[in-house]
Amino acid sequence: MRRKPLFLTLVALSALLLIAAPASARLFDPEHGGSPNADRIDTLYWIIFAIALVIWVMVEGALLYSLFKFRARRGAVAAQIRGNTRLEVGWTVGAAVILVVLAVVTFALLPGIRNPENSGPNGYSGALLAASPVKKLPPNGKSLNICVNGQQYIWRFTYATDCSKTTALDPFAYERMVVPVDTTVTLDITGQDVIHSWWVPALGGKFDAVPGYVNHTWFKIPASKVGSVFHGNCAELCGRNHADMVADVQAVTPSQFEKWISRQQQLIKQADTAAAQQRKQFQNNTTSPTP
Repeated sequence: MRRKPLFLTLVALSALLLIAAPASARLFDPEHGGSPNADRIDTLYWIIFAIALVIWVMVEGALLYSLFKFRARRGAVAAQIRGNTRLEVGWTVGAAVILVVLAVVTFALLPGIRNPENSGPNGYSGALLAASPVKKLPPNGKSLNICVNGQQYIWRFTYATDCSKTTALDPFAYERMVVPVDTTVTLDITGQDVIHSWWVPALGGKFDAVPGYVNHTWFKIPASKVGSVFHGNCAELCGRNHADMVADVQAVTPSQFEKWISRQQQLIKQADTAAAQQRKQFQNNTTSPTP
């Protein structure tokens, strides 16, 4: 009977681990593989992890050694140690060296994470690929720019080179962003009502969507990932339906992207035509004389 509570506790903990598994994404490192900047974040993570692991082994090894070597014995009297200058200087210098190494590695990889790179030779080269007003551009000055607008509780994606001058005819989509592979995509991220946060982990870092301010990031999905869908969520608590504010990025070929853009533009024109007809009909009904 005494073992039953322990057994039930183990079963409950195992069930919790199984339920939480999908939320853990990758167990030991950040999601990556969808973009070069995400891969570089993962590389930086593993370098820092390796250094931290070495430090942890050294510290825990020293602790276990001390516990065994200097364990209490009958008749033993604790030594009164007032300091060890060499030891103190040693770990101070060692910590400084580790800090310098981490700083050098971080700043060496940071430009590749922050700065967009050129599209690949097989990337999209259509009309929407033009110099955009984002702060960070690829070396050739061209990218597929998408305006990301967070609003309670949905993401809107407008395909425009200048997000400050969008028009009603610019193609757009909600929740699912469609992009061509092997193409550098730059994002202008803002919020419409409250602070949201754009994050698709496999495509790079997290960026807040703040009303009245524009954040910038980029990604480039490799050609091998065509057909993949990368999932993300709003990463800033933005209200009661925050958990429903999802974002998907679908990777397609450049030719499929051109067809999709053309289809979106056609749907917008059809909707505008239908709305104009309804407005005209409404005006005719309101201005016609009463019988």
